[in-house]
Amino acid sequence: MLAVVLVGGFGTRLRPLTYDVPKPMLPVGHRPMIVQLVERLAPCGVTDVVLALGFRPEPFAAAFTDDRCGDVNIHYAVEPEPLDTGGAIAFAARHVGVDDTFIVANGDIITDLDVAELLAAHRSIGTDATIHLTPVDDPSAFGVVETESDGHVRRFVEKPAPGETDSNLINAGTYVFEPSMLDLVPEGERVSVERVVFPALVADRRLAAMSTDDYWIDAGRPELYLQANLDIVSGRRAVRVDAVEPGAAVDASATVDDSVVSAGATVGADAQVRGSLVLPGATVAAGARVDNSIVAGTVSASASVTDSVIGPTYSVPEGTAVVDERLPADAP
Repeated sequence: MLAVVLVGGFGTRLRPLTYDVPKPMLPVGHRPMIVQLVERLAPCGVTDVVLALGFRPEPFAAAFTDDRCGDVNIHYAVEPEPLDTGGAIAFAARHVGVDDTFIVANGDIITDLDVAELLAAHRSIGTDATIHLTPVDDPSAFGVVETESDGHVRRFVEKPAPGETDSNLINAGTYVFEPSMLDLVPEGERVSVERVVFPALVADRRLAAMSTDDYWIDAGRPELYLQANLDIVSGRRAVRVDAVEPGAAVDASATVDDSVVSAGATVGADAQVRGSLVLPGATVAAGARVDNSIVAGTVSASASVTDSVIGPTYSVPEGTAVVDERLPADAP
């Protein structure tokens, strides 16, 4: 079985972490998001994953030696121009000659969804497409999905006003498609799967949905990417990892609370790291303090960083305080 993984965005919301690293290559719980996604797809019968890309595939190819991740073959479909979500899915699927049921996943969604369960629901209902839904506390910022008792999608309600719908279920970004979906996307055209393909399927009663209350988070923004890392060490996920990865250098006098420190990172004497992510190669020097932040570069001695993102090329000067910043601010 084939899976298309959408990794085509430039990760602008996660700057400066992503100016030289594609967003899905960033680690959650010490391992790249894309690797964890491929490993989650394999048990449901996925043998081949095609990455739908809007830019160069080299960073992914360097990670997937021999174009494989475990037992899964990795392919690359680089769009000649931006094709939006529906166009990207169709381009990638056609690139590898899809001719059977296939799965689509977003590369920056972190979830404990059992994809085999979604696939089984799709086959049971017998529609052309089935989407995964997840509940949210406040649906007003999302596109809400209403379903019928037999699982078919009734309608989408974009950013509903109070009382407009009784549903709190949103599109969670994992789909099962039949090849017939490609008929709705003219080759080479820019098409949105959410705004064009799904409404067309609903109109013909060809779209179903399955909702679950599994762990789910869109890791595309700094605060949510940080939360995804903290959740995997705090017990909120079905899996857990060590908060301080073997290979990290943490001084015995340092304080690390509710944080993730990756291999290759350094936390110096009397430093304090709270509610934060310290990425590989980063340094939190002696006496420095990091709160609710992501550090990929250097926090020099006695400096403090709060509610901020420090990119891999940036060094916070000694003794200075950084609050609510993304540095370097001019990261491309």
